[in-house]
Amino acid sequence: MSQIGSKKGRKAEEIQLTERAKLTVEQQIEEFEKELKNTKYNKATQHHIGLVKAKIARLRDKQSQRSGGKSPEGFTVRKSGDATVVILGFPSAGKSTLLNALTNAESLTAAYAFTTLSVIPGVLEYKDAKIQILDVPGIVEGAARGSGKGREVLSVLRSAELVMIILDAQYPDHYDILLKEVHDSGLRLDQSFPDVRIVKSERGGLKIGTTVKLTNIDKLTIEKIMQEYKLNNASLVIRQNITIDQFIDVLENNRHYPKSILVVNKIDAIDDSQLRFLHEKFKNAIFISAEQKININNLKDSIFNKLDFIRIYTKDPGKAPDMKEPMIMLNNSTIKEFCTKLHRDFVDKFKYARLWGPSAKFPGQRKMLRHKLKDGDIVEIHLK
Repeated sequence: MSQIGSKKGRKAEEIQLTERAKLTVEQQIEEFEKELKNTKYNKATQHHIGLVKAKIARLRDKQSQRSGGKSPEGFTVRKSGDATVVILGFPSAGKSTLLNALTNAESLTAAYAFTTLSVIPGVLEYKDAKIQILDVPGIVEGAARGSGKGREVLSVLRSAELVMIILDAQYPDHYDILLKEVHDSGLRLDQSFPDVRIVKSERGGLKIGTTVKLTNIDKLTIEKIMQEYKLNNASLVIRQNITIDQFIDVLENNRHYPKSILVVNKIDAIDDSQLRFLHEKFKNAIFISAEQKININNLKDSIFNKLDFIRIYTKDPGKAPDMKEPMIMLNNSTIKEFCTKLHRDFVDKFKYARLWGPSAKFPGQRKMLRHKLKDGDIVEIHLK
């Protein structure tokens, strides 16, 4: 009886797979998402859940490739300044008003939805830094699947070091929707790429090594997911207690990991009890009124601090360093990135650099392009 039941089960699964193959990519994603929602997570279902999530990820990748990866005119913005921040929110959340309050931009504002129809750039000059702020069109639920030009809007976030999520204080429920759309578009806010190394091989099967105890995923689930990606021969080293989602992100290798800030806008439009509720719900948010310019300076501070800038000073050979106007770089920037910012030809002509400051073991130490700089370093570039 057990063999008959097993055969029936496999037959039913084959029929289900055949029927799903007839559906569109979007319909297949919806079917798998329903299946995930209805499957309770436990040790017995972990492998199945891992496979379903892998299938969804691959289908989304196929969906993205079908769109051609091209953004319509008006959605491509050249990066400038020391870092790029994108303001993301629902229509009429106050993005354009906030851009105008933070920068010298003149973004059209109005009391109705979809005022911004293209990307509007502005520059926030603050504490020696020039920060590019982008006001993008508002997104709606289903944006990651293409609703309301959502894919084009969300693709702009991939060029950003910081995503500023703006929430209308009158609609706090929009927050979870925004997070889902961001996640579904392949963005991982306030995360870093998982510490997993995969080396493909021609034979030998799968070899999985770990330096930590895995509590969220087991080796069998890893093998099943690898097989779904047609990776049957590879060596893996896992140095972090990852989840199923993080492992799939490693295999996809097309995620973006920006930092984020939550901004609750229009606090002048709600009463004190509602404001207290929102403070409790969103403990790490910055509460502002862009229209009344309430708490804007605090927001500027938060943007600057979140970007984690370092100040690097330049020095010409035989001269004193310029300590008045530092170069603003992102933390963990290398000498190569510093050279690129100085002049596009400096990397090709680079010979060596001399360093004074926190990252040098002694004054004037020679360093090469891969060396990571620290706040307060003085750099003297020598060219061929």
